[in-house]
Amino acid sequence: MSTSAAPFNRSALEQVLLKRFFYAPAFAIYGGVAGLYDYGPPGCALQANVLDIWRKHFVLEEDMLEVDCSIMTPAEVLKTSGHVDRFSDWMCKDLKSGEIFRADHLVENVLEARIEGDAIARNQEVEAKKVDEKKKKKAAKVSAVRLDDQVVQTYKEILAQIDNYSGPELGEIMRTHQIKSPETGNDLSEPQVFNLMFASSIGPTGQFPGYLRPETAQGQFLNFKRLLEYNNDRMPFASAQIGRSFRNEISPREGLLRVREFTMAEIEHYVDPAKKDHPRFKEVSDYALNILPASVQLQGKTDLVKITVGEAVKQKIIDNETLGYFLVRIHQFLVKIGINADRVRFRQHMANEMAHYACDCWDAEIHTSFGWKECVGCADRSAYDLTVHSNKTGEKLVVRERLPEPLTEEKLQIEVNKKVFGPRFKKNAKVVEDHLTGLDQCTLEGLKKSFDDKDSFSVNVNNEDFEVTKDLIAKFEKVSVTTHIREYTPNVIEPSFGIGRILYALMEHVYYVRPEDEQRGVLGFPPVVAPTKCLLVPLSSNEAFVPALNEVSTLLRKAGVSNKVDDSGAAIGRRYARNDELGTPFGITIDFQTVQDGTITLRERDSTKQIREKMSVIVELVKDMCEGRTTWEEVQAKYPAFVGQEVSE
Repeated sequence: MSTSAAPFNRSALEQVLLKRFFYAPAFAIYGGVAGLYDYGPPGCALQANVLDIWRKHFVLEEDMLEVDCSIMTPAEVLKTSGHVDRFSDWMCKDLKSGEIFRADHLVENVLEARIEGDAIARNQEVEAKKVDEKKKKKAAKVSAVRLDDQVVQTYKEILAQIDNYSGPELGEIMRTHQIKSPETGNDLSEPQVFNLMFASSIGPTGQFPGYLRPETAQGQFLNFKRLLEYNNDRMPFASAQIGRSFRNEISPREGLLRVREFTMAEIEHYVDPAKKDHPRFKEVSDYALNILPASVQLQGKTDLVKITVGEAVKQKIIDNETLGYFLVRIHQFLVKIGINADRVRFRQHMANEMAHYACDCWDAEIHTSFGWKECVGCADRSAYDLTVHSNKTGEKLVVRERLPEPLTEEKLQIEVNKKVFGPRFKKNAKVVEDHLTGLDQCTLEGLKKSFDDKDSFSVNVNNEDFEVTKDLIAKFEKVSVTTHIREYTPNVIEPSFGIGRILYALMEHVYYVRPEDEQRGVLGFPPVVAPTKCLLVPLSSNEAFVPALNEVSTLLRKAGVSNKVDDSGAAIGRRYARNDELGTPFGITIDFQTVQDGTITLRERDSTKQIREKMSVIVELVKDMCEGRTTWEEVQAKYPAFVGQEVSE
């Protein structure tokens, strides 16, 4: 690819994306609303192409079951899942102006600005950053002030763990390091929790509360029983869904990287908790990834470790084979659509930032001009979701497998003393008893320890706490149980893709300017994802070109290749330049020689080199390159370069 050595200019890219209507702020003529965007024709086409590859890469190749579930979700569902109580961020407020900030982002911006100011004061080279005037207000001011070496090191250690701090800890950092409102210098409030879901109501009475879903996962979990039956009760298996989700971000900025309405593509891979190996793991075990384990971050460092997935699983850095397998598949997908492999890392979540449902989680982070940004999360959700929904509804969301031989094992069993239990808990007696008898062995073991130590334990049923004392229990002991059927709640491995973030990172990674003219920006999309695959350019408005133009356009459409005709009066170079900004990888010119012998020229965007062949040959080559069956380098090796027209008017 012929790319420029010029430094990346974010403002220039954003001007191209807006001018060519890849996306734009929604409701702009009404002043716009932060965090809401509309996609234009090329943006829609790019997203559709990326999602088409996602479907082929995951749903088709991994034999997944795709569903499309409701966006509007009853509050009771999200209360059970934990989102109502725990799906939140920490915010703080300028005490005088009232401006709102997300606390961790504020701390991060201020400390990064101070480190940059220290580097300037030490005459160290600092990467120039283009600042959007509209976003300047939110950015921390950089001042050339030399800091003590220990202070710089402390700031770096805080930044390495920024995602691991609780609200009170962020407040302590703000006080200790005298962090104020970036624009006004005013004092800030203590961080307060803010739930990120959009509340609504279902029906005309307004008394049936609901939310716009914050993720697509819950609909998949609630349909687990149907999906298992559809899959002929075979395990493991995976469901998948592409759809809209909504999060009421505290202070959305950074374009498509932080929005309030977005497209997600999520996979729920259901696996036996006793067998988290993967049948295809050997295919990827030698695949090396750049990872940032939690252990490194907790040391205040961000040094990447390059390691094969097989070795990472063996060392228990990555918990299990299935999780490791999907990390590789995520990386392969990102590279396939055009993300720079050298600018992708997998960062492990630390304890405090782990989602309430996860027992291990890795983020595929892509480096952009805004820094490292999470674009894909891959979490081991254990059996959390299926368990809480089963407990709440009484619906058994389990797998039942016939054992090859009867299995006898010691199991904890609990039996209540009904004579005392009923009078004590009255109307709640039945629901509490059902809850106790439905608990899994792991939970029962925890309750047994408390029971042995304190002669009592506490359980929470329907958000109400119940103290169970010794006199309420008739029997709580291990007994030998012989079973012919094994029943278990599957664990879930969940890769979750933020499509808008991936699209923006992709556009940054493929953007460059021509070395001979820095005003000529190019979006170098791989042909497989490019919004429009081929530009058709008649040499002039001469009527003689029309039949050939219509013929090649028809052939391309029948071959499934999207194309666009530019028959404006502008020079051919100007027409090509316009479409370079749209990322169109190929251009076909119809000229006087075409009229005589049926040949056409094919231009490739990045090299600007051309070949000339019969119309049918060119159409077949374009189709093959767009579908990944051949490359331009292979085409160049097979066909002679075209340097000039042989026939004139």
